[in-house]
Amino acid sequence: MFMIEELQKIVLQRCTTAREAIQLIGELVATYGYADSGECLTIADPKEVWHFEIFGIGPDQLGGVWAAVRIPDDHVGVSANIPRISYVDIRDKENYMASENVFTAAKELGYWDGTKPFCFWKAYGGGEKAFSVREYFILSTLASSLKLAYDAEALPISVKPDQKVSVTDVMALLRQTYEGTQWDMTQNLKVAVKHKDSEQVDTIISPFANPWMVPDMAQMLNGIQAGTVERHRLVAVPQCSYSHVIQLRDWLPDAVGGVAWMSFDNPGQSPRFPVFAGTTALPASFDICGQHRYREDAALWTYRRANKLATVRWGLTRDQMN
Repeated sequence: MFMIEELQKIVLQRCTTAREAIQLIGELVATYGYADSGECLTIADPKEVWHFEIFGIGPDQLGGVWAAVRIPDDHVGVSANIPRISYVDIRDKENYMASENVFTAAKELGYWDGTKPFCFWKAYGGGEKAFSVREYFILSTLASSLKLAYDAEALPISVKPDQKVSVTDVMALLRQTYEGTQWDMTQNLKVAVKHKDSEQVDTIISPFANPWMVPDMAQMLNGIQAGTVERHRLVAVPQCSYSHVIQLRDWLPDAVGGVAWMSFDNPGQSPRFPVFAGTTALPASFDICGQHRYREDAALWTYRRANKLATVRWGLTRDQMN
């Protein structure tokens, strides 16, 4: 009975293309089962990028159900802990893949009546919507010309951006906290500031305000005045362990053509460093997990310690962090 991590390890060891990886995951799950919760993987090679989603088939049942959609070469797709796949055309083998039971399981489990158009996320996702603020923010930012609506039931799984997207553009998007938008959690945390050289008084966001305040702080502020802080799940989530931007360049040798721009802890604060595909060893501190307690010998805490201190007065430290 596979968990998602083991499936990833095996396909990385055995496969050379994204298609092969998806097919092997399907074979392993059908043979040995899938015991994890719903998951999404972005599976890519230097030629293609695929969006892959998988769910368990039900209690005491072997196997799983999954679907995969190829993201067009000139598109950007987003998935952030919400099922996104809707349409599945298994006849179009160039752009879709799915488990053999993708339709029959939905009928047997009572998730689809077999008459309405089949929608993968509706059948297996269990939610009322196929996106959240995070997906909407990124897709609408990159393709503002589409005039995507936040109150829609679903968004396209991918969009063609108005301009080409660079690696640094992706890094910037992963730092987003919705500052200056309707979802900015600090927008009501303001103070009056009097200029030293004049009598002018300005109202500014408090230097103590930060978009990563803990729930206790938000509850306290809302207890003083209801509606002060409206919490939204950010792109740059503070509880992040690590993030990476993977760059795949087929015109270069594999050892240097593939590079993961890694970052530990909060992607809205931490710098990134490259790890090339040909790298065979990393510093010893990278082998130590720092998720469960403070450890000075874990690479994670070099980042996390600085980030946590920076949020004490984020308004004054953010320029140095960026």
